[in-house]
Amino acid sequence: MSDELWSLIEPLLPKPPPKQVEGRPRVPDRQALCGILFVLHTGIQWEYLPQEPGFGSGMTCWRRLAAWNEAGVWDQLHQLLLKKLRSKNQLDWSRAVIDSSHVRAAHRGPKADPARSTAHARAANTTSSPDGQGIPLAVSLTGGNRNDVTQLLPLLDKIPAVAGVVGRPRRRPGMLFADRGYDHDKYRRLLRERGIRPAIAERGQPHGTGLGTFRWVVERTISWLHGFRRLRIRWERRDDIHEAFLGLAVCLIAYRHVQRLC
Repeated sequence: MSDELWSLIEPLLPKPPPKQVEGRPRVPDRQALCGILFVLHTGIQWEYLPQEPGFGSGMTCWRRLAAWNEAGVWDQLHQLLLKKLRSKNQLDWSRAVIDSSHVRAAHRGPKADPARSTAHARAANTTSSPDGQGIPLAVSLTGGNRNDVTQLLPLLDKIPAVAGVVGRPRRRPGMLFADRGYDHDKYRRLLRERGIRPAIAERGQPHGTGLGTFRWVVERTISWLHGFRRLRIRWERRDDIHEAFLGLAVCLIAYRHVQRLC
């Protein structure tokens, strides 16, 4: 982890509670975060986290991840990174794309499908510049039996208000592209009421509409998320732990785009 990334994360971390009894010294937050990143990138199980680099135990890193997620650290970091990108005119609010991806769940969790052991990870992304970069604006975790279109509005509501330029913060794209899984007149109407122009493929219509010209960026962003091996299979029983990994991965993707501005 670079010093620059740590300088962004450290001010957002909650202060540790005072120790009640004497014992082992607390593992530094930076080392614990390095252990969390190691698990996210490699997909290794918590109990097999190596001790030599000074990460601390797998349970220590697990507790820090849960505590930081509860404190909203990843949401704050994501909003901060989006603000940096918008200040450099690297967010294209003229359009966004939504799609979903199924991942296998090794353990049944509260949001798991009662009939199948699957989970859903959905990502809404923007094409951030004419070269077609897809910067994730929001992600959500749902059960595998949820219909895609029912998650459209909740996902849009998760997009943070992004400042960075003179004027009011922005949180709504001008247009939303989606595949046939989101084909429903009710949601087209609701999008228009929010000031968003829907560009949703219709069932029964042949290909060649040109929507794929813009929709491909969300597929690439989902592949970026799956590049973090811990996200390829849902190992966690608790939803908040998997959501914490998703939030951290989204921040890392956004940070890569921030680095390109340097």
